[in-house]
Amino acid sequence: MGKSIFLWPRKAFFTLFSLIALLALSHHREELERWRLVRAETLLSVLEFTPRPGSLAPVEDEAEMRQPPDGGGGLELIEDDENSLDSFYADLLRTERNEPGAVTRIMHYGDSPTTADLITADLRDLLQERFGNAGHGLHLLAKPWAWYDHRGVEVRASGWRVAPVTQRGEVDGWYGVAGVSFSGGDGAWSRFTLRTARHTRMVVHYGGGDWGGEFVALAGEDEIARIDTVMDAPGAARTAVALPPGTREVELRVKRGPVRLFAVSFEAPGPGVIYDSLGLNGASAATLIHFQNSGHWMAQLRAVRPSLVVLNYGTNESGFEKYVKSSYKEDVRKAIQRVRGALPGTSLLLMSPMDRGERDEDGEIGTVPALPKLVEIQRALAREEGCAFYNTFQAMGGAGTMGKWYTIEPRLVSADFIHPLPAGGRIVANLLERALMRGYNQYKLRLLRGEAGSREAAR
Repeated sequence: MGKSIFLWPRKAFFTLFSLIALLALSHHREELERWRLVRAETLLSVLEFTPRPGSLAPVEDEAEMRQPPDGGGGLELIEDDENSLDSFYADLLRTERNEPGAVTRIMHYGDSPTTADLITADLRDLLQERFGNAGHGLHLLAKPWAWYDHRGVEVRASGWRVAPVTQRGEVDGWYGVAGVSFSGGDGAWSRFTLRTARHTRMVVHYGGGDWGGEFVALAGEDEIARIDTVMDAPGAARTAVALPPGTREVELRVKRGPVRLFAVSFEAPGPGVIYDSLGLNGASAATLIHFQNSGHWMAQLRAVRPSLVVLNYGTNESGFEKYVKSSYKEDVRKAIQRVRGALPGTSLLLMSPMDRGERDEDGEIGTVPALPKLVEIQRALAREEGCAFYNTFQAMGGAGTMGKWYTIEPRLVSADFIHPLPAGGRIVANLLERALMRGYNQYKLRLLRGEAGSREAAR
């Protein structure tokens, strides 16, 4: 056998060669950044041998490297001229300080991507990793759609009549806080398998009346609660059921029908964060105001008492250009005002939709015409109503992003150019989480300067 041409060990040689190459690249930083092939911070961190903090760096790298070269960049802040998120940040600060029982709850209303817990699952993981885990939060009794799925909870069910608010199947307009009503007779059941055994209680949201029935809660084979839904007058209620230590499987079963349930919430003691993912297939802002009983929904919101409500709609509306130009703005305004009426003093974030792609006559994937206009309407409306706004569309790269996401490998969006694949959802979650944390850090700086706190005191 011939002798190796390497006088140094191979690993040492390639290490030195890579270092020299990086040093050479550093002289062309501006050109590289202009084409978004590499970020200066990333290059310098390698040259300085400085490890990036936190376990989320690989996801951040993925997000940065997949930004389109002509826009976005993921650096957009949340627009909040009136500091309307201060009450949310104040709750988050109490949670970060580990004050006893300090739970920061976020309710994220959205459309079809949220039904699969896309974006929201990653946000839940990111925030709970930093601030503590106070439980999974709200979950439906069964799958209204085959793709309904929540990370950390599996559900199997049988015997329910399922009525989402988008289908307007309930005459009274009652769909609970999560937007779906479940009616079942004797023997109807739902079984939940939890990823972790840390939950200490399950809160059951249900309706009742003189027609009510009875259902039981089981942990394994043991009955842990029996709930009668007979009421003198039609109403909605919720009951907290203590879970035995180590519980991983919980079942609800109708013993005497009819029974009407809305949702369950799996919770743990604070301090920590709960991130509710409330996605409805085909939903829009109009769904919140036209298809459900306003008094019922507002009472459900008050019962949960979140620290922050996120309204994340617009994808479905963007397919109807005439509607966007006419009554869309007032529908969104009414949705904002309804949340404000139910939860005065609670922070509200209007979150724009992602890009939505479509093919033109030449086969190129562009953005549906109405979407940029819709995003600008949301932005202006947030200013008028004094709530916060996050421009997801711009943060992820602006017009044409879904086309780029579809053509790169691996793909980040499905073939409809609407629904992100898990990696795409993770990118959006990272962008929003970083924007929220920038706002949170700015809030803490204002506290130190004595410029914040008035909203908290007035809450």
